[in-house]
Amino acid sequence: MKFSTSLLAAVALSAITLTPALANQELAQKKACLGCHGIDNKIVGPAYKDVAKKYKGQKGIEAKLVEKVLKGGKGSWGEVPMPANTQVNEAEAKQLVTWILSLK
Repeated sequence: MKFSTSLLAAVALSAITLTPALANQELAQKKACLGCHGIDNKIVGPAYKDVAKKYKGQKGIEAKLVEKVLKGGKGSWGEVPMPANTQVNEAEAKQLVTWILSLK
């Protein structure tokens, strides 16, 4: 009985630890972000892991990226513009940016 209680606790802890990452990946899918961005690979826009690497440790970058998610932009990753994401609200954009910047 002690083993199964420990196993159950380990599974629950794993689920709690993984839930934010999975939830944000699900949000990215739901909001159609993964149609243009791969997590590990460039599609139309850069891979999310490349975004995390490029902006790692930059002060104030979260707010700048939230703005870019909401309003779109051009030039940071080449000439193909990223359109405004009208299907994403500010809270969701913050969630997505926090998740993207956490990727390694």
